[in-house]
Amino acid sequence: MKRPTRILFTIPNFITAGSGYALLNVVRRLDRERFAPSIAVLRKGGKLETLIEELGIPLLELPFTVPARPLHKLPGYIWEAAKKFRPYGFEIWHSYHYADDYTEPLIARASGARAWVYTKKNMSWGGRAWHVRTFLATRIAAQNTAMLERFFTHPLVRHKVRLVPRGVETDRFRPGVEPRLQIRSQLGLSRDDFLVGCVAHLLPVKGHPTLIQAVAQVPGAHLALAGKLSLDEEYVARLRALCAELGVTGRVHFLGNVSDVPALHAELDAFVLPTLGRSRMEGCPVALLEAMSCGVPSIATDIPGSQDIIRSGEDGLLVPPEDVDALAAALRGLLDNPQRRRELGLAARRRVEQAYPIEREVARHEALYREIVGDYP
Repeated sequence: MKRPTRILFTIPNFITAGSGYALLNVVRRLDRERFAPSIAVLRKGGKLETLIEELGIPLLELPFTVPARPLHKLPGYIWEAAKKFRPYGFEIWHSYHYADDYTEPLIARASGARAWVYTKKNMSWGGRAWHVRTFLATRIAAQNTAMLERFFTHPLVRHKVRLVPRGVETDRFRPGVEPRLQIRSQLGLSRDDFLVGCVAHLLPVKGHPTLIQAVAQVPGAHLALAGKLSLDEEYVARLRALCAELGVTGRVHFLGNVSDVPALHAELDAFVLPTLGRSRMEGCPVALLEAMSCGVPSIATDIPGSQDIIRSGEDGLLVPPEDVDALAAALRGLLDNPQRRRELGLAARRRVEQAYPIEREVARHEALYREIVGDYP
């Protein structure tokens, strides 16, 4: 039997867990008869490392980037870093390192790897190093179709790009999960109260003020905001002040970090992802996919990433970014029509099952790697 292709996945650390979860959801499901994954980090730490150990995936703490300046020292830096990886015989490097850096592909090639791949996770571009990274890449995994049109149209680049959107664990994120968190009970709400949820980092790019203002226009609606409160405390303070100004302090609930997201979705009547139009953060918003997978009728702003996922009016609703009135109207439409909520929720679940299951994301990764090594079924 042909030995498995050795693949090294690189990520700065597992301390900030978002990208780490995305990486592990793919790596743990790769066909081990075809692929032998390892992971390299710049700094160890984080609770996910226990899971990596349990999965039997080698975890290396090695420098996969080096300073690019001074330029005359760069070849030496590259060579010294590459020497540390050479004994492992990695054939493919796949970078989840979203930095403005071009030294990683140079180290990969100097270590003997035949290919360097990177995942493009959001709509930002950064400096000139991204152009160099793209030129040096063997393949690029883009997470939405807008990336193909915005970043990768050059004839020397477009043949490298493959569309690899995120996937969801549909067996975990599903309708009918027990409402273990008892959010409604904690908030003093009945089953009949209209509860809107938003799971997103509490950062300005996520557009929470628009959502709060929209909820203020929908009498009786309550809003549950899930997200770590310490990321930007000044921003959270502004949100609380806005709630007080609008007189909705009793209807907007800051839950903090919620670890059991499926249980939260089990109590929601609607989900909203109000990301700003000028935001470059969304690639393939997994929070939206998770809500839809749970059968929650969902509203998102009409921006790249969300545009791929929601077919507006069929399996969710898209509204213009930062349009308070449009978002309020969409919420009122759901509040006033429980049957419409049920229809959108069922359609959302079907959409994710058909187009965004984690198994499809894994299959796309495996197809990309087989393409590189010429190993087809």
